[in-house]
Amino acid sequence: MSDTSPIAGRAPRLAVLIDADNVTARNASAILDEIASFGEPSVRRVYGDWSSQALSQWKEQARDLGLVMHQQSANTKGKNASDIGLVIDAMDILHAGKVDGFVLVSSDSDFTRLASRIREDGLQVIGIGEAKTPESLRKVCNRFVLIENIIGGEAAPEPKQDRTAEPAPSAKEPPSKAIPLIFAAMKKIDPDQDDYSLGQLGQVITQLHPDFDPRSYGSAKLSDLLRKTGRFEVFPGAGNSLKVRDKA
Repeated sequence: MSDTSPIAGRAPRLAVLIDADNVTARNASAILDEIASFGEPSVRRVYGDWSSQALSQWKEQARDLGLVMHQQSANTKGKNASDIGLVIDAMDILHAGKVDGFVLVSSDSDFTRLASRIREDGLQVIGIGEAKTPESLRKVCNRFVLIENIIGGEAAPEPKQDRTAEPAPSAKEPPSKAIPLIFAAMKKIDPDQDDYSLGQLGQVITQLHPDFDPRSYGSAKLSDLLRKTGRFEVFPGAGNSLKVRDKA
């Protein structure tokens, strides 16, 4: 396989693959805006049975957002052809070696093995789905982003329900609930340090917990969340960097 490491000075090229059966169309624009913060969505595909009336809103969104619609006809009732088509295309894209990472937009645990397989080839995998997404899919991604955090509220109901998924929470978590995650990251970096780089701390928290997001705790940024806990001090470091230390 070709080397897909991002070239210095160039945004990572991402293959964005959306399961239209599992994500509501009205969140599509906000999801793509979020993806743009991670890199350039050079491949933008959405999968579904476009003969189905249930996907009529997706047709309009796909045209407006420049998404390529891939037709996946369900030849057998109860079987999800969209999942199979998405997986086949993902493997073709992976072996072509022209992207630096993948964004899988779905709350369906069926994509867990696909995410794992992509990571085996050294590429980044970003997952985007609702809070009901099973832990198996969340944890196998390098990063997992909740749609509820992207749109700033509770996600709209999806056309297809994953029976293994948990119901979405209706409220943000209290900032204090993030304290154990922060301490775990500090311990992994160096338990004997007095202070920590905010940037490195954020990276390690995400490595340990791919679905970590300050927005889940009602904070726009990690620095805001640290301050809200009341346990940590955030102060200026060298240059424009920020440092963090335990007040205790």
